[in-house]
Amino acid sequence: MGGQKRRVFRSTGRQHGTRRQILPAAAAVTIGVMTLGALVPPAASAARPDAVQQSLNALVRDGGTPSASASVKGPGGRNRTYTAGIGDLATGAPVPVDGQVRIGSNTKTFVAVVVLQLVAERRLGLDATVETYLPGLVRGEGIDGRHITVRQLLQHTSGLPDYSNRLGDDVRYYDPRELLATALRHPAEFVPGKSWKYSNTNYVLAGLIVQKVTGRPLADEIDRRIIKRMGLRHTYFPAPGDVRIREPHPHGYYQEPAGTPLRDITEMDPSWGWAAGQMISTNSDLNRFFTALLAGRLLPAAQLVQMRATVPAEATFGPGARYGLGLVSRPLPCGGLAWGHGGSFPGYETRGGATDDGRAANVAVTMQFTGEAARRSLERAVDTALCR
Repeated sequence: MGGQKRRVFRSTGRQHGTRRQILPAAAAVTIGVMTLGALVPPAASAARPDAVQQSLNALVRDGGTPSASASVKGPGGRNRTYTAGIGDLATGAPVPVDGQVRIGSNTKTFVAVVVLQLVAERRLGLDATVETYLPGLVRGEGIDGRHITVRQLLQHTSGLPDYSNRLGDDVRYYDPRELLATALRHPAEFVPGKSWKYSNTNYVLAGLIVQKVTGRPLADEIDRRIIKRMGLRHTYFPAPGDVRIREPHPHGYYQEPAGTPLRDITEMDPSWGWAAGQMISTNSDLNRFFTALLAGRLLPAAQLVQMRATVPAEATFGPGARYGLGLVSRPLPCGGLAWGHGGSFPGYETRGGATDDGRAANVAVTMQFTGEAARRSLERAVDTALCR
């Protein structure tokens, strides 16, 4: 790990809580600010690249990210992968094709699928209260688990405060109940069901409910019910203390303030994200996951309908965006909707989506974007891939 970093979960375009901390200086790999154009290797700058490659080149050249990668699936099943930039600024190594990245809040969709599978199995009720499964656990100022439902957790209508804004500066393992306790020291944002506001605390509670109902670790349930079932060979939920990214991956970087040296923060303990954002995957695996989800291969029809029942979420996800149960819909410039989530974790951002006719695209960059223009450029890259 290295340097100063910001702990931020983002789903499609806006910040969902910021945490800043100082990392051990001895572990820092500080990279001098490079000329942006120099970050695009010759292969990515070849004559007449297609529109997706051009959009990735622009993310590196204009957005300032060290690298960008994408995987695009057409309606006929054809897959294409793309890279731009440099995978490791210290060595100049290229970007691995379809390398692993930290996927942040895309984790929420995996958790929501497990919850809805349990609903289909009649082991859990969407409109049952949190108190039903975790009696006496959720209490605070304006907060009462007897009045918050599982549905409200998945849809961010619970009013629970976001723990990720309020963590300290320690880089260490966090137990999920410690994350919850951090949130419960603060008052409710609103009465449950009366408004919408993104909060990572909702998914910590959803993960705890999965563990209580199944008697198994959340990571095991995600692995058994989704990862193995769908053949997501490059997707996993890191074990406690696992700071590495296991397979070939581009390095992730942090920069604050703008213009200061980039710092390599690839390796870190991700436990502070847990059910809200701890997972690692690839662009192609995320495409496979969201395509399978929309095609009804992970949920019965009744639960998929519930998952796609949305409420307005424009304040966080941008114009026309709506939030279902761990699933975001966003209008495409070429018509129709893209369904996905997106995520952010220190050093990485991912955006993507899938359509009902089988198209899918996911784009990853190796530095968190903080400016609105940069975030929109990442979303435009996804639009280009889905609309081309």
